[in-house]
Amino acid sequence: MGTFQITGGQRLSGSITPQGAKNEALQIICATLLTAERVTISNIPDIVDVNKLIDILADLGVKVQRKGHGIYSFKADDLNLDYLESDEFKVKGASLRGSIMIVGPLLARFGKGYIPKPGGDKIGRRRLDTHFEGFQKLGAKFRYKPGESFYGVEAKKLKGAYMLLDEASVTGTANIVMAAALAEGTTTIYNAACEPYLQQLCKMLNRMGAKISGIGSNLLSIEGVSELGGCDHRVLPDMIEIGSWIGMAAMTSSELRIKDVSFDDLGVIPTVFSKMGIKVQRENDDLIVPQQDHYEIETFIDGSILTIADAPWPGFTPDLLSIALVVATQARGSVLIHQKMFESRLFFVDKLIDMGAQIILCDPHRATVIGMDKATPLKATTMTSPDIRAGISLLIAALSAEGTSTIHNIEQIDRGYENIDERLRAIGAQIVRVN
Repeated sequence: MGTFQITGGQRLSGSITPQGAKNEALQIICATLLTAERVTISNIPDIVDVNKLIDILADLGVKVQRKGHGIYSFKADDLNLDYLESDEFKVKGASLRGSIMIVGPLLARFGKGYIPKPGGDKIGRRRLDTHFEGFQKLGAKFRYKPGESFYGVEAKKLKGAYMLLDEASVTGTANIVMAAALAEGTTTIYNAACEPYLQQLCKMLNRMGAKISGIGSNLLSIEGVSELGGCDHRVLPDMIEIGSWIGMAAMTSSELRIKDVSFDDLGVIPTVFSKMGIKVQRENDDLIVPQQDHYEIETFIDGSILTIADAPWPGFTPDLLSIALVVATQARGSVLIHQKMFESRLFFVDKLIDMGAQIILCDPHRATVIGMDKATPLKATTMTSPDIRAGISLLIAALSAEGTSTIHNIEQIDRGYENIDERLRAIGAQIVRVN
């Protein structure tokens, strides 16, 4: 198990470029299964979760070629579908939650798709019902073997249908859209997710020959086509990394330039950090966070405590709530963090309390943070990363703390952040990886 040793209290400076978006890459890579033609994708992040998915596709028979850093081509013209029922696939698929999104493309193109119960972050209940209810509405039959924790769907031919999703699931919407792209007739999806990464998937599918309208809204219409072709696609920068760097600059009183952020795809992220008192300046497509020794959290106009809550897009992404929470520990003022979508994501706050933060965990979904205005810095400690986003939050806390902190189980951080220790050292962080 790997470990980071971080000596905090150092001001950072310089520029950092966000990696390609993990959540988009997982969707886009799965979509290459929809065609026998070559699909080339650039700006793919070199992170554990994405590399696992690429390995699964290669084992399935996809011809994968690495063209350069972050650039891959995929050609799914000769697949071995028997691999889906192999013991090897059951192990690999179960280790990666994103593997669920191979089911829709395989079902649409080959009439069947299987997946072991996937893993991922232990952040609460993350059910798969939306995916399989959507497939069933398209005409697929659901297969489940409880003893094996193995799911499957089969259909001779999918047929378009109207569906109202029970939740605006991003991966669920992506999976259903990919399946519907090759279905017979028109599929209408209401309460669809509309995140920029889902928009990117729909735009890519349209370049491949799909007929999807309503992109960017929660009402999608997919007119099925008989086949799709190849295309080139570039993945957006990762908005979660961008938010992480904004928070890191504020916590360490540093000036940072975050390059090529695709500002128009950031939604309310800059606004939420601004409400926490963090100055964010736009220069062309870069974000500049100037050095601030203090930042003050706003209140609502009636003087009540500010609440920051997650919500489906265009609301604030749940992946950045842990960043907002740790940043609030050194702000002037207080804030209520309300994690609505996952019930186990706030349990890492005990580590921050050990470091001296003033946090009241109200229940599994809410935490009140009383900022210390940097009058009392956090103290270094030893901790373990429970998931990707909590892991980066603890790392940010360690960078601002007095002394040397140790973070174990950094494989969780590596799942979502590419070469993070090297990139942070380049802007002045004192961080060492110990294997």
